[in-house]
Amino acid sequence: MRQIDLPKVYLVAKTMLEPDGLEAYLRDIGNPDWKTDPNAADGENLIEAAGRMCYRSWQPYDPEKPEASNPNVANVRKGNDAYIGNVLKSGHGSILEHVNATFICRNVSRVFTHELVRHRAGMAYSQESLRYVRLDDLPFWIPDSARANAEAQSKFEEVIDFLENTQKELAGIFGMADIEDFTTKKQLTSMFRRLAPIGIGTTIMVTGNLRAWRHIIAMRTSSHAEEEIRIVTGQIAEICKEQFPNVFQDMSFDSREEAWIFSHSKV
Repeated sequence: MRQIDLPKVYLVAKTMLEPDGLEAYLRDIGNPDWKTDPNAADGENLIEAAGRMCYRSWQPYDPEKPEASNPNVANVRKGNDAYIGNVLKSGHGSILEHVNATFICRNVSRVFTHELVRHRAGMAYSQESLRYVRLDDLPFWIPDSARANAEAQSKFEEVIDFLENTQKELAGIFGMADIEDFTTKKQLTSMFRRLAPIGIGTTIMVTGNLRAWRHIIAMRTSSHAEEEIRIVTGQIAEICKEQFPNVFQDMSFDSREEAWIFSHSKV
């Protein structure tokens, strides 16, 4: 058994704005009096552009710019934070779906991944395959709730060691060390994994749009959520707050509940 540290999250990709394309579009509709906000993230400017395109609200109405303005619009909000703040308040969250954030979650268990992949809308997943990875050194994170009880922790370690030794015994029974054919080794490894614990450490890459991440953070940092998923999703929440402060401007940490909460949950 190889005890592993707390699960850890890495932001590895996020939606970036293609400024030349956006500027070309703006020129074609008449060069409205609107610029991206230099204080906002690329993704946040893209969200604002999506909203202004929907309502032709790039600027107050100008009959000389019929594709860039709207007779119904006499005033427009200035600044990305104010614009997105109004979007959150109104609950028109569909434009948040244009921006993705991709994370790698390391040292997480399949308890965590089984729950995470239940979130389908706006999400994509790539997970380490146990058909290819030998399990003769089981990585395992013991939850704090088990560590708090010495007898429980000892039982965890005893069972994990037994399952790890079972993997090694099966490899010996089938003579894995002498098998050169990869297909055969893959088939055997796939069979052995049926005796691997669901708590085994693994790695998953997950991409979600910001509307989906808001929902997942609200659901999975709740005090009612499972211990590990709260830890991982809490890290994701901190990164989202840092990287997209305007989109997550209504999200705050409730120290009493130890959960991230939103002022506008129906977005």
